[in-house]
Formats: sequence, structure tokens, C-alpha cells
Amino acid sequence: MGEVVGPRCQTGPMTLGPEAAAEVSSIAEELAAIARTGQVLPGSLAMRLTRCGHANCACHGDPPRRHGPYWHWTRKVAQKTVGHWLSADQAATYELWVENDRRAHKLLARLEALGAAALEADLRQP
Repeated sequence: MGEVVGPRCQTGPMTLGPEAAAEVSSIAEELAAIARTGQVLPGSLAMRLTRCGHANCACHGDPPRRHGPYWHWTRKVAQKTVGHWLSADQAATYELWVENDRRAHKLLARLEALGAAALEADLRQP
């Protein structure tokens, strides 16, 4: 996999308390570990059971015995939902990738909250 080249973060020293600084460091380590895997996939995986169009099929019975399970991955692209059907093996693999994406978003949200708290605590006058 090629190296991603882009602008580096340019900031001055952060004014965080020791607890917040330790949390930021922990978050940075976990984000870096996720990034090193390269295994991040946005969207959702769902197991689906379906009915067919044959009226006499058991999937239309009482109780219904639906077809499947089938695995479906969906995500939003340009505000539209797109998806792909996956095999059970693919679903097992990519489920971890989706979890990595969700974890990375939670970590970034926590970093944003720490940044907002630092701004609110900054007592300098404009």
C-alpha cells in the first residue's frame, strides 16, 4: 500500500490539563493503530432474510421460512444509499472494518469535545 502524502497538522502548543493531555495521547495512539491496519469501511452490514415471488414457497407460509441469510453492506454516497451483497466470509471480514470506522468516528468526536473544552477554558480576552 502506498504512503499517503498530505499536509501535516500545524498547531501551537495545546493548553490542556494533565488528564486531558493523557486522554488525547491515548486517543492518538488508538487512531494511529486503526490507521496502520488500513481496514476502515464506512457504512453498515445487515443480515437479511427474504421472500421470493413464488406464492407456494415456504417463505410465504405460516410461519414463514424465509430465504437466507444474505449479507448486505450499505453506505451513503452523494446522499443516496448504495449497497452490495456479500458472502458470509466477506461479511465476517468486513464487519471488523465497519467497527474500526465507527470507533475512529467516536475517537474523533471525543477529540473535538476536548478541543471545545480547551477553548471554553481559555481565559484570554479577545
